Amino acid sequence: MTNKLTAALAGGALLASTIFAIAGEGQGVIASIDPETRMIVLEDGSSWLAADEVELAGLAPGDTISVVYTDGTTTLTEVTKVE
Repeated sequence: MTNKLTAALAGGALLASTIFAIAGEGQGVIASIDPETRMIVLEDGSSWLAADEVELAGLAPGDTISVVYTDGTTTLTEVTKVE
């Protein structure tokens, strides 16, 4: 019984650590934005694809944005204009 409980706790801890590692955050200045393709290029040269649920209206080149992305990808899941 103790071995099963230990294994369950270890598995839960591993799952929790994986869940917390799936998102990254960053900030940058928009160099260009294409609402049709949902592509955002930052002044540092990095290119990002905004997920369908991300609102792009009101964003323009020169805006500083804060982003959340799926770790290991270039897909933005949140974009917020920094005032």
